[in-house]
Amino acid sequence: MARKLVVMKFGGTSLATPERIKRAAARIARQRRKGWDALAVVSARGSATDDLLADAAKLAKHPAPREIDALLATGEQASAALLALALEAGGTRARSVTAHQIGILTDDNHRGAKIRAIDPRPLRRILSEGAVPVVTGFIAVDARGNITTMGRGASDKTAVVLAAVLKAKRCEIFTDVKGVYTADPNVVHDARRIPSLSHEEMLEFAAMGARVMHAGAVEWGKRFGVPIDVRSAFSSAQGTRIGAVSPMAGLDRSTVHGAATDEDWARITLHGLPDLPGRAATVFEVVAQDRINVDMILLNVPQGGLSDLSYTVLKTDLPKALANARRVAKRLGARSVSFDERIAKVSIVGLGMQDHYGVAARMLRALAKAGINVQAISTSEIKVSCIVREAEGARGLKVLHEAFQLRRRPKALAAGA
Repeated sequence: MARKLVVMKFGGTSLATPERIKRAAARIARQRRKGWDALAVVSARGSATDDLLADAAKLAKHPAPREIDALLATGEQASAALLALALEAGGTRARSVTAHQIGILTDDNHRGAKIRAIDPRPLRRILSEGAVPVVTGFIAVDARGNITTMGRGASDKTAVVLAAVLKAKRCEIFTDVKGVYTADPNVVHDARRIPSLSHEEMLEFAAMGARVMHAGAVEWGKRFGVPIDVRSAFSSAQGTRIGAVSPMAGLDRSTVHGAATDEDWARITLHGLPDLPGRAATVFEVVAQDRINVDMILLNVPQGGLSDLSYTVLKTDLPKALANARRVAKRLGARSVSFDERIAKVSIVGLGMQDHYGVAARMLRALAKAGINVQAISTSEIKVSCIVREAEGARGLKVLHEAFQLRRRPKALAAGA
């Protein structure tokens, strides 16, 4: 009878010291003793990635993305080798492997590469030999053999993708928190751990700025039905199960399940854009050509044949996005371009929100009562996001957490806990 497979991903804080690496190795060994096959995915240890980026900045003002990817890959490779050594020392056969060796193939978009293909045969071979593959997360290769990376936090994505390809029974994400909370517990001290979430809810949480999981990982989990457990690397607590119907969904008492704030975005505005068919399409076609991700879009009511078009981009993309906006503004005859880095996005999320009236009104009223001005609004079936001043982001999060009573457990859960 074939053994069940679990994919176990360990974040940087989980591997920051030799003692923590031994703890991770012991977790893997316990799964093996229970009759499971195990595959580990690792991030760079501690602050290794930030340290490498800081060193690069001291050497080059505008470092080449290809060389940055080659540099950052060394962090994950060190983690993989060290965890494999710890497993072997404890009596568990292990082998560290890189993206070159297991064929994770991406496009050539350095720092944000997209997966194109995976060859699972090398990993199946290692598993069939009774060993634990220890895979470098976050990194891959393009068709020319260049090292690529898939964006910060994308070790989660590596883990979920491998779980999908290898048909693992589950994927465990070990981090420094005990699961997904109703808000960032570092900001909202009475935030509550959520026992389970749907993939859709977690996808919105990740997009809203929750740092617990990479959005791309959740998207792959949703696409292939991979159950994901977010757990603490430092305790045996149950954590949060992603991929189940939330037990909070459908309760009249609480349709909003969490809130988040994100200060990683900047807003760009094209002023005086001619109000003609196809102008907005042209703007975002040019943006897409430069591989710039856009989050929120706001087009105001035209006046005198002109309108203002605003959109948000990641602050890391701002220099490139500004140059892009100025080119397209000149091409389309817009009057001017401005930008604002001092913004934050505050959001609420919950499955079934579209079936309840007044959620957005309640959110906006709570922010207004707190004296927080809303600059833009974006909605979907399960979330509402508002742009506010950066200085108001953390306070806005606390206001919404209180307004929707997220610190309290829904009665149905409390009774069954």
